[in-house]
Amino acid sequence: MHPLRGSFSVLVLYDLAEQIDLERLRATLGSKPPRREPTFKHPAPEYVRFERPPVVEDLDPVVISTGEQFLSRVKYFAYGVISVELELPFDTGWDELVRLSSRFIAAQEIEKITLELVRGCVARVSPALGQIYPSWLSEDYYIINLREACDPQGQPFSAEALLAAHGEDLARIVRGESGPLSPAERADALQSSLSYYPTDLLLVGWLAALVYDTPQGAAPAVQLLEYANTQLLEYRHYDDLLTRILENVYKNVERRGGPFRHWRMAREAAKLNAFRLEVTDLTERTDNAIKFISDMFYARAYRMAAARVGVTDYRNLVERKLRIAADLYQSMVAEYYQARSFLLEVVVVAILAIELIQLFRGTL
Repeated sequence: MHPLRGSFSVLVLYDLAEQIDLERLRATLGSKPPRREPTFKHPAPEYVRFERPPVVEDLDPVVISTGEQFLSRVKYFAYGVISVELELPFDTGWDELVRLSSRFIAAQEIEKITLELVRGCVARVSPALGQIYPSWLSEDYYIINLREACDPQGQPFSAEALLAAHGEDLARIVRGESGPLSPAERADALQSSLSYYPTDLLLVGWLAALVYDTPQGAAPAVQLLEYANTQLLEYRHYDDLLTRILENVYKNVERRGGPFRHWRMAREAAKLNAFRLEVTDLTERTDNAIKFISDMFYARAYRMAAARVGVTDYRNLVERKLRIAADLYQSMVAEYYQARSFLLEVVVVAILAIELIQLFRGTL
């Protein structure tokens, strides 16, 4: 059997701040000016790129308890996400690659190591971080870049032949399973696949993805998978914020108040609307962080990855809660105006009553 060659990457991402000042960060780290990214392997329009490319910092290699040494780097995204990537080259067979994937996906040690790395980075670049959160959301994702895979005759597999000959192994790799999968699970794991050339393959799961390509060819796919996970973190953050603010609004709406209840309601409505507009602005900036055209290969690849890792589900949750917030705002404002109109009517009636009383007194 011809060995498989490639690299196993672990991405652990943290949403830890409202924003990161990338220019200030570059000055702190002494980083080079940003280049156009992603660097696609086939012709792409100039506007298909990150609007604000993340700042990349190489770190010292990391050694885990089992002896493997990972290359490490960290990326800083403008919308407050830091991504740690640990990369381990491999030269092995199919059975060992399946076991490797299962072991690393289940390993809790790696997340502890990346958390310590991020804490060190935050302490070092904190002036560039805006509004650091007291608690951090995190996501982990695993990418297997399979550079070389040959058939028994020593010829490189095509994407179609690779799926046909090793579909079971590929399904277990992206699911992080060492044992056999049922036919239904195997089919589900293999359905999210895409190829641009006959010799490349992108297979995306919710835990991990396999990219069968050269390191240069795989780079843009890896960047898009990373970007999809940063979006997932951002939408999880917005979902938590909206859940808390809506719970607070519901409590205020249900609270029995005195004569100034409706004025307090107006203040709450103004706060809710300001927050709703802020979240809408943030989600638009996150969505516009990278540009595509609708019929591009990587646009399809990104949509597939976003759906698989859960971005679409969380985005729908956030949009639904934003609609609820908008409806609540309209309802609270309408109630306030009704109360104000009622008060004005009472004042007008009272004035008329006083004038009538004075008129009657004058005629008696």
